[in-house]
Amino acid sequence: MRRQLANGLGGVLKSLAHVLRREIGMLGGDLTDRHAIRDHGEVAKFRTQNVRNQLYGGAMTNNDYWWEPPLAGTEAEHLAGALDRLRTTFRWKADGLDAAGLQTRIGASALTLGGLLKHLACAEEQIFSIKLSGTPLGAPWDTADWDTDPDWDFNSAASDTPEQLYALWDSTIERSRARLDAALADGGLDQFVHLSRSDGRHLSLRRLLCDLIEEYGRHTGHADLLREAVDGLAGEDPPAGWHPQSNRPRPSS
Repeated sequence: MRRQLANGLGGVLKSLAHVLRREIGMLGGDLTDRHAIRDHGEVAKFRTQNVRNQLYGGAMTNNDYWWEPPLAGTEAEHLAGALDRLRTTFRWKADGLDAAGLQTRIGASALTLGGLLKHLACAEEQIFSIKLSGTPLGAPWDTADWDTDPDWDFNSAASDTPEQLYALWDSTIERSRARLDAALADGGLDQFVHLSRSDGRHLSLRRLLCDLIEEYGRHTGHADLLREAVDGLAGEDPPAGWHPQSNRPRPSS
């Protein structure tokens, strides 16, 4: 078992090193990478992270890959774009499952896709309400007994239906996007938010966004493993034209 785990982690590290070499090459570093230069010596077009290898500037349209960040936008556009891409990848990994699929666990871990849907909805609500503006949390978070169960968002998901979990995440993201747009229009990334440290220093909106991106990065990796264990679905990005099935779960087997 330890050897298998070590081999698995070694494969992940090797894959990450390969991606890093490729991206450095495309950004003007070592352009000897075969992924960055064509056989006749011309620099190749950037590829999307989609496993189907569509080319930027080729047949790809915004409608095909609506979750892609801009190629050369503002800082705010790139941060919001990175967040939306992670949201989309996570939602794809959790999409279209029944209760059994959403409650699937791996080994000794208590994590489930249903628990992650509810936890990330909670994280979004905290970021874009009480942390951003001081607005109190609404339902269902305001009536949860967090003192008795600090992991209530994860644990209570087992009692929710797939329809409830998908609707909770989807509606929360819709509110989050609207609140972020309003905050960016009002004061930009440099503005201080309601949340502060014990010494009185307030965080910036930029820091809140980076924290949420980190949260999604962590849990989207969990979702990769969980979804593959449910029905074998694997890959980096959704297929072209993908949209959530929302409240139409399919069997997990």
